[in-house]
Amino acid sequence: MLKSYRHISIVLLAIFGLVAFQSFAVANHAWGSYHWARTSNPFTLKLGDNVNNTWQPFLEEASDDWSQSSVLNTTVVAGSTRPRSCKAVTGRVEVCNASYGNNGWLGIAGIYASSNHITKGYVKVNDYYHNNAPYNSSAWRQFVMCQEIGHTLGLGHQDEDFDNANLGTCMDYGDPTGDPAQQNPDQHDYNQLETIYAHLDSTTTVGSKVPDAMNRIEFQGPGQWGKLIHQSKDGRISLYMLDFGNGHKVFHFVIWATPRKADQDSH
Repeated sequence: MLKSYRHISIVLLAIFGLVAFQSFAVANHAWGSYHWARTSNPFTLKLGDNVNNTWQPFLEEASDDWSQSSVLNTTVVAGSTRPRSCKAVTGRVEVCNASYGNNGWLGIAGIYASSNHITKGYVKVNDYYHNNAPYNSSAWRQFVMCQEIGHTLGLGHQDEDFDNANLGTCMDYGDPTGDPAQQNPDQHDYNQLETIYAHLDSTTTVGSKVPDAMNRIEFQGPGQWGKLIHQSKDGRISLYMLDFGNGHKVFHFVIWATPRKADQDSH
């Protein structure tokens, strides 16, 4: 009888250990139920190339990295907008760089959604800061590019404490030059994408009709981004949302070069 109890105990410990491992291994950092509508996996998302030669290798590396996912591929195609305005185009993500000025932000991911489906997006990286230390390094450029594209896929941050230990993913907000480096996705990011895109849709996002006001507005700064709905404790990560009604919204993920204390105080 004692031997049987020992055997049962060993089995239960093994089961609990497996459950604990699975709980640890499964990521949970979607920023909502938002995803690109598609009828099969893997699907392909086009990244419009509106960047200069300095940013070209970082865009291409980020595209290659995210294409390692089992549920989606990204492909770099000719851009369809001017870098300064960086207008979003339905069914794809436009990626742009320019010197957008001394406005405080390093990078932005703008995401248009109808109901819980992403319809289009854009990524801007600000050369005003990236042309100067400490942000003019390969590590910072790759980190910002990788993270902002990750947001357009439906991913949030794995962690938002800049000063704690690095997780080794671009979806962690921390020093990208630290150890481990934070310039590429990790397995948790790919796991989360599998969860986000586990179900299929009956239609695709391409061709979705959105209110005209969503297409006319130019998102130049916080005054056009809408309501601040989330901010990290240090004020360097923000998420804004502008609601156009009937399930139509535009989100902006922002990485700041300097903390947004005023926003933080009002949050």
